[in-house]
This record gives sequence, structure tokens and C-alpha cells, in this order.
Amino acid sequence: MILRLAHCVAMWCALAAAVSAEPARPTVAVFDFELIDTSLEGTLRGPRDDERARLAHVGTQLRERLRESGRFDVLDVAPVAGEAAASNLQSCGGCDIALAKRIGAELAITGTVQKVSNLILNMNIYVRDVSAETTVAVMSADMRGNTDESWSRALDWLVRNRLLAPDYGMRRSDPPR
Repeated sequence: MILRLAHCVAMWCALAAAVSAEPARPTVAVFDFELIDTSLEGTLRGPRDDERARLAHVGTQLRERLRESGRFDVLDVAPVAGEAAASNLQSCGGCDIALAKRIGAELAITGTVQKVSNLILNMNIYVRDVSAETTVAVMSADMRGNTDESWSRALDWLVRNRLLAPDYGMRRSDPPR
């Protein structure tokens, strides 16, 4: 009787664990953002150190937000970061997907900040399915001001209102095939 009761308890625990188990979270490679500088300042003076720092920061910030959401397993892109930095991930013919595949990611996320001037900028995030080699989500936000705060707020808005928003960006039903 005790053995039978122990067996029933074990079966109930296993069933409860199986029912409450969440689906596997997709693995994601989040690459650092790239700057598209179409401003006169960029043409005359070249890249600025503060903008380079902001590009790295918003990449880190996006990785943190995705980890905090609990919806993704964010992979370390360090093994391919050098190659990613040496490429233009938006026009390299899918090298972001190839790099993401090499580190075992199901999704590749890239981003750009387009600078028209120090007042007018635009942030974009692109999500690609690695196995299907297709874009599954694109989102964009305009921002005013070329400051740490404006870049950070634009990224937070995109994550909250686009990337992780219900019925908009990446839904739980969207993981790669």
C-alpha cells in the first residue's frame, strides 16, 4: 500500500511538472548596433567616440531587457563579435544569420541608428529567423536629440511597445521552426 501510494505521488509530481513546464525559450544572438550617419557632421568629421559608446550601450541594454523578460535565452556573441564588427550586418547578404548560426542561436537581432543630424535620429531593430533565413520582425522609433538618455529611452520604448508587446513583435508562438 505504501509503495503504491509513493508511486502515485511520484506520477502526480511528474504530471504536474510536465503540465506546468513552459515551452523552450528561443536562443538569440543580439549584435551591437550600427550607425548610419547621413549627417553633414559625420561626412566632415567622421565617427564620434560618444556615438560609438552609445551603440555598444544600446546593444548591451537590449540583451539585458531580453534576459529580464524571461522569454529568450540570450547567447554570448563574443566568439563572433570581431567578425560582426568588421561587417555591415544590414548589407552583408545574411552574414548576421551565419554568425548567429555558428554560436547556436535560433534568432539573430541586429539594430541600426540612423543619424540625420544631432536633433533627428532613428533607431531600428531587425529580428531574423536563423533556420528559415527570413526576417520575422522589424521595428523603428524616431528620437530627438543625440544623447545617452534619448538613445536609451528609444530602445526601451521599442522593447516595451514593439519587440515584447503582445500582438505586435515577438510572440511566444513566433519561435523559429
